[in-house]
Amino acid sequence: MMEELQMTHSQKRYLMQYVTRGDALPLQRFPSSSQQPVPVPHAAACQPGRLPARPLLRPAKVCQAGDAYTREKFKPQPTRDLEKEKRRLQKILALGKDEAEDKVEQVFVRKKEEDIAEPDRFEELMNEIQERREFLAEMEALGQSKKYQGIVLTEISQKLHEMKIIDKKRSEEMRNIMTKTFPVGNKSNL
Repeated sequence: MMEELQMTHSQKRYLMQYVTRGDALPLQRFPSSSQQPVPVPHAAACQPGRLPARPLLRPAKVCQAGDAYTREKFKPQPTRDLEKEKRRLQKILALGKDEAEDKVEQVFVRKKEEDIAEPDRFEELMNEIQERREFLAEMEALGQSKKYQGIVLTEISQKLHEMKIIDKKRSEEMRNIMTKTFPVGNKSNL
């Protein structure tokens, strides 16, 4: 970087003296070649407001003036609700088990019931088709519809085909139920 500034050899040497001492660079312009650089006293590096770039021994007063010897204040955390804890322990002693165990069992039973209740595939397919239509509309608004149109329309057609199969199965089941309930036979039986 010094080469980019096109400085004289004496100016480079002047800056290098500051860097080797670990002092801050001077704010004034560089001295001309006729002027000699003014040496900076070494005691300035130990002033409390400024630390040198490389570690130097500092007096104890400088260290104590900073925040190195101050402790963090104690910040208490929220305590437990003792009344709630007493009630929980009383229930454990009275009933023999904890409320938390009951809650876990209830959640497990609910999950089993949810797994048993199968979601309607026809409704899922309708939702998926709607999502794809919305996606295609968003891409159209962004000017990217050509990129995704073929893929999305193919997926929609697959979903529609699956919906037709489900519809046929349901209509056959309804016909079978209807024929069992209301048998279609000879009119003479009436």
